[in-house]
Amino acid sequence: MKKVLLVLIAFFITSAHAELRINIDGAKSDPTPIAIANFTSKSTDLGKLIPQVVQADLERSNLFRVVDQDAYIQQMDSLDTQPRFTDWQAIGAHALIHGEIAEGLDGKLRVSFRIWDVYAQQQLDAKTLSTHPESWRKIAHIISDTIYERLTGEKGYFDTKIAFIAEKGNANNRTRRLAIMDQDGANLRYLTDGTSMAMTPRFSPDMKEIVYMSYQGGKPQLYLMDSRTLTARTLGHFDGMSFAPHFSSDSKNLVYSMSKRGNSDIYLYNLATGKRTQLTTHSAIDTSPSFSPDGKRIVFNSDRSGRQQLYVMNADGSNVQRISFGEGSYATPVWSPRGDYIAFTKIKSGTFYIGLMRPDGSGERLIADGWLVEGPTWSPNGRMIAFWRQTPMDKKGKGQTAKLYMIDVTGYHESELQTSGDASDPAWSPLLH
Repeated sequence: MKKVLLVLIAFFITSAHAELRINIDGAKSDPTPIAIANFTSKSTDLGKLIPQVVQADLERSNLFRVVDQDAYIQQMDSLDTQPRFTDWQAIGAHALIHGEIAEGLDGKLRVSFRIWDVYAQQQLDAKTLSTHPESWRKIAHIISDTIYERLTGEKGYFDTKIAFIAEKGNANNRTRRLAIMDQDGANLRYLTDGTSMAMTPRFSPDMKEIVYMSYQGGKPQLYLMDSRTLTARTLGHFDGMSFAPHFSSDSKNLVYSMSKRGNSDIYLYNLATGKRTQLTTHSAIDTSPSFSPDGKRIVFNSDRSGRQQLYVMNADGSNVQRISFGEGSYATPVWSPRGDYIAFTKIKSGTFYIGLMRPDGSGERLIADGWLVEGPTWSPNGRMIAFWRQTPMDKKGKGQTAKLYMIDVTGYHESELQTSGDASDPAWSPLLH
C-alpha cells in the first residue's frame, strides 16, 4: 500500500472561526447542499475524477447534497480564484470546495484544495496533499474526511477499508474467500485463495493484523494475517474450536470464544506472550465477545437465561450483568468506537434485525431488518454501521444472495455496498490517515 504524505500547508490563513456547522445528531433532516467544483489540472483527468469520488463519499453519508455543476454561475479557474459568494448563495450552496492538481518533479501528485463557508464568506480550511498517482483515490477520501470534519465537527470515515468474505457458488458448494476493499467498494483484493473457508475477519486497531476464522486443515481455528505481507499464522494451538474474535483497543489482546465438549466459553489471548485466560466458566453457551473502547468491559451473548441475551462484564470476567430484556434472541454484539451504543443482531418472530442499545441496555432501537441480517460493524467515527443481508431461496432454487449494506445510527438512511459478487461478514477498519 502506497503511503500518502499528508502535508498540512496552511497557504491561505484566516483567523475567522467557522460558522457553518452541520448537525449530525438529528433523526431525519434534509442533506445540506454544497458545491464541489472540478479541480484545475493541466495534464490529468483527475481534476474531474477526484471531485466525483468526494461527491460520492459525502452524499453516501446522507448529510450532504452536491449541487449539480450545470447550476454553477462562477467558474473556479484557479486555486487563487476568490469566490463570488452571492453567486454560490444564489444556487443554494452552503459550502464551496475547489482545488488544483499538479505533478511534481518527483512524479508525485500535489493536490491542493480550499473549503469556503458561503454564507459567512470565509475560508474554513486549505490543505495540500501529496501522493503517488496510483493512490489518487486515497487523496480523494482524505479530502472527503477533511470536509466532513470541518462541516460537522467530527472525524470522517472515508479513508478506510472494509474486510469481508467474498462468496461464490451454490449453497452446496460455496467458496468463501477473505477479501478487502475501500469503503466505497474500490480497490478490491482477495487475501485468501478460497481452498479453505474463511469467516468473521476483524482488523486490529493499529491496522497491523487481521484476525479471522478458517477451516484450513479441516478444523476451525483463528488465524492472524499480517496486513502488509499478507502472511498468516495460526493463533495458538487450541484443543477446541475457536471463533468470534475481537481485538482489544490497544491491539495487544484478543477476546474470542472456544468450544469444548459442546460448551462455549470466552477467553482472552495475549498476543505478545501467548497466554490464554478463561473469562467465563458457565455451563451455558457464551460467545461473540467485544471490548468497550476503553478496554475495561466486554459485551457478549449467552443463553444462560434460557435464550440468547446480551451481557456485559469487566475485562477480567468479573461482574457479569445482563443488559437485554426484550422479546426474541440477541447475538453478535459489538461496541461502538464512541462508547455510546452497542450494535447487535436480533431474531424475533422469524425476522432478523440490526439494533442498537446503550451499554446499560436502555434505549433499544431496531434500525434494519430482513429474512437474514447479521454481523454489524462500526465505522471508526461511530456514526455508520455496515452489515450483511441474505435473501431467501425461492421455489425455483434461486435467491440466497448475500450483500453488504451500511446504515447510519438514525436508521433512516440505508444503502448497498457494491461488491462484484456475494459478500458477508464485513469488518470496518480504523481511519487510515
